[in-house]
Amino acid sequence: MQERAGGTLGQPLAVPPLAAIVRLAVRLQIPITRAMTAALGDRDVNLLARVKPTGDGCDVAISGWNEQSPLSLNDAGRARDFARTRADWICETDASLRIVHLTGAVADAIGRPLDDLFELTRGARGETLVEIAARTAARFEDGGAVLRIDGGEPVRIDGLPLIDGVGRLAGYRLLVHRRAAQGDVDDPAPAAINAFGERLSNALREPLARIIANADSLSAREDGPLRRDYADYASDIAGAGRHLLALVDDLVDLQAIEDPDFRPSIEPIDLAELLRRAGGLLTVRAADKQVRIGMPEPGSVIGSADHRRVLQILINLISNAIRHSPPGGTIWLRAAREGDLAVALVADMGDGIAPENHERMFERFERLDLADGSGTGLGLYIARRLARAMGGDLGVDSATGTGARFVLTLPAA
Repeated sequence: MQERAGGTLGQPLAVPPLAAIVRLAVRLQIPITRAMTAALGDRDVNLLARVKPTGDGCDVAISGWNEQSPLSLNDAGRARDFARTRADWICETDASLRIVHLTGAVADAIGRPLDDLFELTRGARGETLVEIAARTAARFEDGGAVLRIDGGEPVRIDGLPLIDGVGRLAGYRLLVHRRAAQGDVDDPAPAAINAFGERLSNALREPLARIIANADSLSAREDGPLRRDYADYASDIAGAGRHLLALVDDLVDLQAIEDPDFRPSIEPIDLAELLRRAGGLLTVRAADKQVRIGMPEPGSVIGSADHRRVLQILINLISNAIRHSPPGGTIWLRAAREGDLAVALVADMGDGIAPENHERMFERFERLDLADGSGTGLGLYIARRLARAMGGDLGVDSATGTGARFVLTLPAA
C-alpha cells in the first residue's frame, strides 16, 4: 500500500488517511482502531487500521482489505454517479437486513425485513443481490427491484455497505430511485444523459446553500462574538459559495441552450413591466453598493418571448451594471417599441468597454479580466443565445470611460 501510494519502505507514510490515524495515536498515546478508505491509483480500498503506540513508534495492523472497481469516466457513469446523490428514498438496514431508517412516510416499515418492502432481484441460487453482496460487505446495484407499495412501482437500488468500528458489516444504506417501467436504467437512454446538468444542479445546490447560509451566519456573528479575521474568512467563504452556485446555474443553462432541440416558449410579455420587476429584485443589492436604479416610465411595451427567460436576461444585465457602477452612480432602465421590435435598454455609468471587446465579451467563459474576479464568464453568452433563440438579439454600445448600454431586442407582439 505504501509503494502504490507513491512512497517507499522505511520512509514516512504516503497514505494520508493512515498517516492521520498514526499521528493521532502517537499524540494521544492510546491504541486506535478505525475504518478508513484510501485512494490507490485508480481504485479505492476500504480497510480497518489498528494502531498501537509503542513508545518510540507504532505497531500498525491492516485488515478487511476490500478494493473497489475503478471509477467510470464515461458520460453514462458520471450520470449514474450524480443520480445516486438525489435518491427518491433513503433506506438503512441493520446487519440482518431489517429496516432501521427510511425517509418518506411508509407505515410500519421500521423493523421489517427488507423483502417486505422491496421485491428484489435474485441470483441463480435464489439469493437476493443484497444477500450476495452482504457476504463480502460489498456494494451492489439492483436495477430491477420493485417497491411493493403504491401498486408495485419499479425502482433501482444502489446499496452502500455500513462498516462498524471493528470492520464488520453493520448494515446497508440503500439509495432508492424511481425508474421507468420498461427498459434498464443502468444503460441510460440519451434523455438520462441529457439530464446530467439537472442532476449536477441538484447534487450541488443544497450543500452550497448550506455552506453559504452557515458562512453568512458566522460573518454576521449571529451566534455570538467572533474574531474579526474569522468573520472576514466566513464572508469570503460565503462569497465563494455564491460564485459556485452561480456557476452551477450557468452550466445548467449552458447545457440547455446548446441542446439542438432547445425551444423557449413564446407568449405575449410586457417588457417594461419585466424591467421594473428585475430592477425591483435588485434594488437592495444596488443600495448596498450605493447605486441608484432608474426605473422605466409608466406604460407597457408588449413583445413575444419566454417570460422567465427574458427576466433571466434582464437580471443578468442589471447585475452586471451594478457590479461595474461606481458608488453614487445610476443605472437607467428603459423600454420602447421600435417598429416591429420591443426594445429594453440597461445603461450604467461604469468604466465602459472598448469597441474591440464588444463581441469578445459575449464569448463563453470570457470575463475581460475583471479585477474583482467576479462573474462566471457565461452570463452574457447565455443571455445572447437566449435572446436569439426567441427571435431577438442582445448587443452593447460602449466606449472606454463612457459607461455601457446593453440593448435587448425582441419581436413585438
